[in-house]
Amino acid sequence: MDQRVHDHAEVLVDWSARIEAGDDVVLRVDDGAHELAVAVAEVLGERGANLLATYASDEIEAAYLRGHDGDFEENPGFEAAMLERADAVLSLRGASNTAERAAVAGETRAAYRKSRAAIRELRMDTDWVSTQHPTRAHAQQAGMGIAEYREFVYDAVLRDWESLAEEMARLKDLLDSGSEVRLVADDTDLTMSIEGRTAVNSAASVAYDSHNLPSGEVFTAPADPEGEVSFDVPMTHDGARIRDVHLTFEDGAVVDWSAEVGEQALESILTTDEGARRLGELGVGMNRGIDRFTDSILFDEKMGDTVHLAVGRAYDACLPEGESGNESAVHVDMITDVSEDSRLEIDGEVVQRDGRFRWEDGF
Repeated sequence: MDQRVHDHAEVLVDWSARIEAGDDVVLRVDDGAHELAVAVAEVLGERGANLLATYASDEIEAAYLRGHDGDFEENPGFEAAMLERADAVLSLRGASNTAERAAVAGETRAAYRKSRAAIRELRMDTDWVSTQHPTRAHAQQAGMGIAEYREFVYDAVLRDWESLAEEMARLKDLLDSGSEVRLVADDTDLTMSIEGRTAVNSAASVAYDSHNLPSGEVFTAPADPEGEVSFDVPMTHDGARIRDVHLTFEDGAVVDWSAEVGEQALESILTTDEGARRLGELGVGMNRGIDRFTDSILFDEKMGDTVHLAVGRAYDACLPEGESGNESAVHVDMITDVSEDSRLEIDGEVVQRDGRFRWEDGF
C-alpha cells in the first residue's frame, strides 16, 4: 500500500475526526475507496474505536432510484437508529463512475433528497467528516492521469493544518467583526449581510467545526443578498454538467437565473424548495495546495483565489444560539475565480484584491 494512503487515514482519524477509544464510528465507503477504507479500519482498530462499515455506491443508489416509484418513505427508521448511536460518520468518496446518477430523473433525485432531510440532520449531529480517495474516474474528470491526480490529492490532504488554521483565523476575525460583505468581479456585484454571524475557520477538523478533508476555507452564513453574481468555474451536480451560471438576487432570493450549460439542472436545484433560492453559505478558498480546478467541489471550493456561494441550507455553526438559518433539502456550492479584476470588501474595506489578501505580498 502507498504510504500516503496510510498517512491520509491517520490525518482523517486523528486530526479531522478526533476519534478516541470507545467511539462508535460509521464508515461509509464508495465503491472505489476500498484501499483507503482498509487503511482507515486499521487506524480505527489501533485507536480502540468501534467500527460499522457501510457500502455507499453511486451505482447502487442510481439503480434504486430508477426502480422506485418516486414516493419515498420519509426518514427510514433503521438508518436513523444507526446515526443516533454513532459518534462519528466518516465518508470515503471514490466513485468508479462520476456520472452514474445522470440518467436518474431530476425530480426523482429531488424527491429523494427531500425525504432524507432528517437523516442528513442526524448525520450532521455527529462528528462527521468527508474525504476522497484518488480514483481513475475522478482523475479522468479532473483531466489528469492517475499518478498526477494522486499527487494532486495528497498535496491537498497532507498539509500542515495547524499553520493553515492560524492564517485562516485572520480572515475569520475580519468576518466575525463585520456587518456587510461585498463581492465585485466580472458580471458580479453582490452585497450580503453578515451581522451577528460567526465564520468557521475550516481547517479540516471537527475541532474547528470543519468536516471536509481536504479543507482550507473560511465560510459564514450570509443573509439578505442583493445584486448579481456569476460563477465561471464548471461543476457537476448529480451527474449533470453545469457551467457559467448567473444569478440575480432581490429581497434576499434568486429572482432570475441562467447557465450556458446545464440550465435545466440548475433550475431543478433552485426549485427544490423555497430555501433553495436563498443563500446558505459564503466561502473563501485559502488552500494553495490545490492549484487547479478538478470538477470536484470537495477540492475546487477550497482553492486559493476563489470565492464560492451555496444556495440552500445554512450551517448552524455560523448562526447565533437559538437562531435558525436558511433551511432547504439542498446545499449546492458554486464557484467564481477571483484571481483577476475582483475585490472582496468587508464594511467597505478591501480585504482581498485579485485573490491576494491584505496581509500577503502582492496585495
